[in-house]
Amino acid sequence: APAYVGEFEQLLLLAVLRLGSEAYALDIARELDVRAGRSVSRGALYTSLDRLEDKGLLRWKPAAGTPTRNGLPRRLYTVTAAGLTALRASRSTLRRMWRGIEDLLEEPTS
Repeated sequence: APAYVGEFEQLLLLAVLRLGSEAYALDIARELDVRAGRSVSRGALYTSLDRLEDKGLLRWKPAAGTPTRNGLPRRLYTVTAAGLTALRASRSTLRRMWRGIEDLLEEPTS
């Protein structure tokens, strides 16, 4: 069975996918803030990214640092095949749960 991912983990994986070759921690945090309205502390961000890596859903490789980082290397994150499988499973579960009740959660138009 695919790994279970909670809502925040899903948002992180989706942010990494969206960012592609720009998926550095600070960009991931910015993406979460802009798209999901979720602000996250650096500590919580790195803890969650490490947890996703431990689960085999994410991996990183060192990338060249910028002058503002004094040339310190940065971590470029990518979603693994297992991470994609977990996201698909999670989307599928949510779709099944939503099916037939969308109208119950519609906003009133008046």
